[in-house]
Amino acid sequence: MKKNLIVGQSGGPTAVINGSLYGVVTEAMRHTEEIDEIYGMINGIEGFLNGHMMDMRSLIETNELSLLRTTPGSYLGSCRYKLPEDLNDPVYPLLFNKFTSHGIGYFFYIGGNDSMDTVSKLSRYAKKINSDIRFIGVPKTIDNDLVHTDHTPGFGSAAKYVATTMQEITRDSSVYSAPSVTIVEIMGRNAGWLTASSVVLHANGEVAPHLIYVPERKFSIEQFLEDTRQQMAKHKAVIIAISEGVADPEAAAFQPGVTDEFGHKYLSGIGKYLEQVVREQIGCKVRSIELNVMQRCSSHLCSKTDIDESVQIGAAGV
Repeated sequence: MKKNLIVGQSGGPTAVINGSLYGVVTEAMRHTEEIDEIYGMINGIEGFLNGHMMDMRSLIETNELSLLRTTPGSYLGSCRYKLPEDLNDPVYPLLFNKFTSHGIGYFFYIGGNDSMDTVSKLSRYAKKINSDIRFIGVPKTIDNDLVHTDHTPGFGSAAKYVATTMQEITRDSSVYSAPSVTIVEIMGRNAGWLTASSVVLHANGEVAPHLIYVPERKFSIEQFLEDTRQQMAKHKAVIIAISEGVADPEAAAFQPGVTDEFGHKYLSGIGKYLEQVVREQIGCKVRSIELNVMQRCSSHLCSKTDIDESVQIGAAGV
C-alpha cells in the first residue's frame, strides 16, 4: 500500500540545505510503488501543526525543482519549535492524527541538533503507540557538531566563506604601517570547527590568522592579552579569529540574556568586548568584525562538494 511522504526544514538555514530537500524529493519520486504524494511542511513542524503544507511535485511544472539544488536558504521556511519533553503532552496525538489524515508514512526533517531532537521525540512516540510511520533526520548544520557525523552539509560552504573572508580582511589590514589588531567573531556556540577552519589559510602560506580561540578551550583575558602582545611584536597587523561561544565572565554584559525555544542564548558581543579590552590595555588601532549570518548562506562561495553531499544525504535518507 502506497503512503505519502512529508519533508520539512528546521533551524538556521545554510547554503546547501535545499540540496538535501532536492535529494529527498527527487529520490522519493523514483519510488513510485511505495510513495504516492510528496508534501513539504511550510515553516517546519510548527507550520505543519497549523496546516501549512505544499505539494512538492508542483515544482516540476514550474521548473523550480532543479533550481533547489543550488538555491541557498530554506526554501520551505524554518522554525525553532521545541516539542514537549513529556510524550504524554496532547500535542503528540494531535500531530499523529494529522499524519494519519494526510496518509503520511514517511517523515523527513532536515536540520541540526534541535531538529534531531524533534525527530527523536516523534520516533519515540511512534514506538510508544505502535505507529509504523518512519521518522528520518537529515543532517545539516554549519557548526559541524551533529552527533555521529564526520561532517555535516552546510559546514564546508561556511568554512570556505570564513577562510576566504579572513584572507580578504588580512589583505585590508596589512596595507597600513601603524600596528593594529583585528578581531573576527565567527559562529559557533559550543563547537569551534568553523572558527578553526580559518587555519586552512596557513596551508597557502598565509601567517594569519595569528590567534584562534574556540569554545572548547578555557578562555583567559590575561592570556589573550599576552598572546596578542606577543604577536604584535612579530607582526604589524594581527588578525584574531574567535568563536562567538567563547566564554568570559566580564563579557556577559555584551551578551543579551535572551534565549530561544530550546534554551540557547543568543550569542554575539565577545568580539566587541575584546576590542574594548585591547584598546584600553594595549592602546593600538583595533577593530572587531562580526561575520554574523553572512557565513550561513553565502552561495557565491558555496562548495561544490558540499552541494553534492547535501543532495546525496537527502537521497540516502529516502
